[in-house]
Order: sequence, then C-alpha cells, then structure tokens
Amino acid sequence: MTGSPASSRTLIGARFDDRVTGKLSDFAPHAKIIHVDIDPSSISKNVQVDIPIVGDCRDTLQQFNDLLHEMPARDLTKIRGPWLETIASWEKEHPLTYTWSDTTIKPQYVIEKLWELTKGDAYITTEVGQNQMWAAQFYKFKKPRRLMTSGGLGVMGYGFPAAMGVQVAQPEAIVIDIAGDGSIQMNIQELITVVENKLPVKIAILNNSFLGMVRQWQQLFYERRYSSTPLAAPDFVKLAEAYGAVGLRATKPQEVEPVIKEALNTPRPVIIDFRVEPEECVMPMVPAGKAIHEMLLA
Repeated sequence: MTGSPASSRTLIGARFDDRVTGKLSDFAPHAKIIHVDIDPSSISKNVQVDIPIVGDCRDTLQQFNDLLHEMPARDLTKIRGPWLETIASWEKEHPLTYTWSDTTIKPQYVIEKLWELTKGDAYITTEVGQNQMWAAQFYKFKKPRRLMTSGGLGVMGYGFPAAMGVQVAQPEAIVIDIAGDGSIQMNIQELITVVENKLPVKIAILNNSFLGMVRQWQQLFYERRYSSTPLAAPDFVKLAEAYGAVGLRATKPQEVEPVIKEALNTPRPVIIDFRVEPEECVMPMVPAGKAIHEMLLA
C-alpha cells in the first residue's frame, strides 16, 4: 500500500484486513483509495474504494508503468517530492531507537552489528515474529532483493529453507537467517542439508526464551499472563555441533561483535545463539481495534 494520507492509497493484490486497517472507521479518512485485485468480490469488501480495478497484478502494474513512462521526469519529481519530504521529516523527528543496556543483549543491537559487519551487503532471510520486524527495521538495506521474508503470512520456519535457496543461487554471498528460538525449531533438522551440501548459511537466533510476538501482546495487554509462550529451547550450540555445523553463543553485549566476526570468517554453516533481553518489544505497534494514529511508539 502506498500514498500519503491526504492524497491516495493503492492496494494491489491484497485485502483490507484488520491488521492493515486497524479501526475501520478511522482508516485513511482523507485518502482516495485505488484497489487492484483479480477477485472482484474482494474490492470494497471492507473498505469502500474510489477506483476499483479488476485485473491480474502483473498486467495491471505493467500498464501502470507504461503510463508513468509517458510522464516527464520533472512531473513525477514534482508529484513525489512533497510526500518524500514528509517521510524524511518523520524519520528525522521519530527515528527508530531502543534503550541500550550494558548487561543484556538487545536484539536491535544484534541486527545493527550484523548490518555494520556485513557492510549491508548480506542477503537476509527471516523467520516470523519479532525477529522478522527487527530485521526489517534495523538492517539498513541499500540494494533490492536482499530481504527474503514471508511478510504477513506468518510462516514460521520460512527463513532457514529460504536461506538455503539463496545460498545455492548466490554461492559467494553472505546469507544470514535472522531467526527466533521458536521459528527455527520448525525445521531445524535441515541443518543436515546445509552441512551435506557445504552451504555456509549463518543462522542468527535472537533467543529470548519466548514465542516473542505473542508474548508481547500478553505482556502489554494481559498483564504478563504468559500462556503457552515461554519456551524450553535446546542448547543450540550443542545441536549445531551434533549436526556437524558450528555453534557459537553470545550472552553479553561485548560478545556480540566478536561472535559475528567469527561466524562470518567461518566457511561452514554456523548457528549463533544470541541470548537477548527476554521482554524486549517491537515498536511501533497498533493495538487491536485501534486506528493507525493510535499506535504505540514505546
């Protein structure tokens, strides 16, 4: 979905579900909405749209591109300029941040160090949950097609096999699966695959001993009544070694950088078990039933 709140929003090949809209009555009240979908029953199903387009996404986007190519570059710059300036001002006024700790590893710090030590040149895959969101927020992607993630589909276990595929396609590249201690256990047995095929995939586990995203909701809205979210994970270092891979661990902030450097210098599959702050939350977030402008920032 793109466009400014005061101009237009475009939804292509997706539905306006509650995770996108928040409170329906307050969703983009000043915007004109364009919805492209191959299924006519999905258009205006939840949100009344101004311009309905029934068609295949590929064909429709190609026609959009043809129309844009017909416009002079100066006109596009003029149209986009104010909106890009608005976004830049938001980024300056409300930058992504977190509270530093001298004693506990913050997951955001791990992502920042991965970005710094790979010079932003790695291929990043993610599992699902907090690890996925922190990766998108704090790894500063500068090149296209460098983030492989399942988006909002919630596919726990996606990141590891995706990393294997990327490593096969890009054998000389640095490929890192940023995982949670829950998601990685969906198919961790595929360690045997990367070992047998000598794929030097790196798995960075943000190990908070929880199913973190669900725990975050329980923490913020259910007074820490944790139900089915605490995890008793295996010893990931020993597990890696059992499969013939390399296992590393960091439990303090000062251990993060040297452990990442060792992993990147190891031409074999590596699991890095980062023992991170258990109750760190991903921000911003929009509580259920609230509007976008009611998001929690901290």
